[in-house]
Amino acid sequence: MNLYDNQPLTVAELRRLQALENRYRNAAREVFTNRVEYYHRFTGGHYTSITIRDQKTRWGSCSSRGTLSFNYRLIYGPAGPLDYVVVHELCHLTHMNHSKDFWNMVEHIMPDYRIYKQWLREHGQELTLTTHLKKQGIPIRLG
Repeated sequence: MNLYDNQPLTVAELRRLQALENRYRNAAREVFTNRVEYYHRFTGGHYTSITIRDQKTRWGSCSSRGTLSFNYRLIYGPAGPLDYVVVHELCHLTHMNHSKDFWNMVEHIMPDYRIYKQWLREHGQELTLTTHLKKQGIPIRLG
């Protein structure tokens, strides 16, 4: 039997997946906080807080009050796309739009941002816990 088949998961397997997801969310909080602190030196602006979410249609956002929100699922991918999203949202602290000035600022800080933006378009749907576990060779099924 394939460990990634379509059979319903047991209660124990569901609990295990929830525990793993919680660990990744906690790890994401630390990673995003560190990356924001690093890139904030280059972008400036003022942010008030960082939130970690599981957004269905966004990788990140920046509110007018300075709240930076990031999709924890970025933790399942390479560092480049995660850093791109951090830079993108930090640049919104200066330019709350997608104007030419905004994109020039993103490019100044991360000259190869287009590669990561494209990577997210092509591979973003793969950033799930189960896909990550499968790529790592970690079984979902117990026993």
